[in-house]
Amino acid sequence: MSRSLKTVIVNGSLSRPSRTRVLLDALHARLGQELPLQAQVIDLLDLQPHLGAALSKNDLPPATLQAIEAIEQADFLIVGAPVFRASLPGLLKHLFDLIDLDALQGTPVLLAATGGSPRHALILDHQLRPLFGFFSALTLPIGVYSTPEDIQDGQVHSESLRQRIELTVQLSAPVLRGALQQLVQAQTQAEAEAQPPVPEAADLALAGQPA
Repeated sequence: MSRSLKTVIVNGSLSRPSRTRVLLDALHARLGQELPLQAQVIDLLDLQPHLGAALSKNDLPPATLQAIEAIEQADFLIVGAPVFRASLPGLLKHLFDLIDLDALQGTPVLLAATGGSPRHALILDHQLRPLFGFFSALTLPIGVYSTPEDIQDGQVHSESLRQRIELTVQLSAPVLRGALQQLVQAQTQAEAEAQPPVPEAADLALAGQPA
């Protein structure tokens, strides 16, 4: 049975073009060489007109609600955030404030961030990782941080970032393969349980039919 990982890529940047989006696209492309990914990209900028004023899911229009549900139903999340004033964007945090508390339990999450200098690199461990720890998500042990020197003209520019992406993929792929295998096994079991039981020979004999 073939199955892909339902992957949702959350770009927490409010700019377009976006260095964060470039980094996320590079991670997605490289991971896609190792694993079957069925990906959907959610750009925070597209949700901005309605998301900021919403206090609950009931306040969201259908398109924004669909993005929330895609995150909740994902097999795998790749989440990227730019750093502003040593913090992730408030609207990105608000997006996850609307996620159901139990929706991300055990969901693998790959973290990425971009900032103006290396001094912001700890955002991965000091802000993003605790956020997903609250949801009991499975944050992968390695993340990717990049600076303006790493991404130029809409492309990954530095060799050090390419190497970091490669290391991230090599360490993440075994975990994601295990998650995919569990999903395939669960789907196979569910399909088997949904099949009507096959009559045994004794039952056929009682019904007067040849076994």
